[in-house]
Amino acid sequence: MMHGPEKSDPAIVAMKSANKTERSVAEPVEQRPGTKGNADQQSTCRTQSRSSVSQALERIRKAAKARKKERFTALFHHISIDLLEQAFYELKENAAPGVDQLTWNDDEAALERNIEDLHDRVQRGAYRALPSRRVYIPKPDGRQRPLAVTALEDKIVQRALVALLNAIYEEDFLGFSYGFRPGRGAHDALDALCVGIHSRKGALSWTPTSARSSTRSAMNG
Repeated sequence: MMHGPEKSDPAIVAMKSANKTERSVAEPVEQRPGTKGNADQQSTCRTQSRSSVSQALERIRKAAKARKKERFTALFHHISIDLLEQAFYELKENAAPGVDQLTWNDDEAALERNIEDLHDRVQRGAYRALPSRRVYIPKPDGRQRPLAVTALEDKIVQRALVALLNAIYEEDFLGFSYGFRPGRGAHDALDALCVGIHSRKGALSWTPTSARSSTRSAMNG
């Protein structure tokens, strides 16, 4: 589908499946009274939390769309406990740990306390990111590719900030912008370029050199 040359896209939300939000608890003999009710209550609270985050980001998106020439100067108060918790559940459960050696399951065991502590440090300006753990992945040609593995807390804060900034900057992108956007990438830019070439006159005069140039423009647009 081709986008209009001067029409901004609506906000794009990455359709990434969230990690499982409930951990099964094996009962040694029989189910304790109230267990089902507690699970239902946690599920309800989490649903309300996601709704709260969605509404907050939608308000930011609308403000960015309505007042394009204004700048956001205060965003810290938007980094809420609910946003940090949602960012945690969007992380991969089996991701490699950083220098803190904490895994997703380690943090999930005491998530409420950990998120509240992280939120408090972020709001007080006491939060400090840890160094990334450097690992090397072998390449087919025998060389090694360096990879930085971020600590768990830093992944949570980074993902929360990405959600916040996406709500603002998505309103500035145009339909043909593909670089550094949720749900878009180099392959999407190539697909759009291919459609544009085959749907316009002069397609036979197209060369690989011009394709690379057009792709770079689409990626940086």
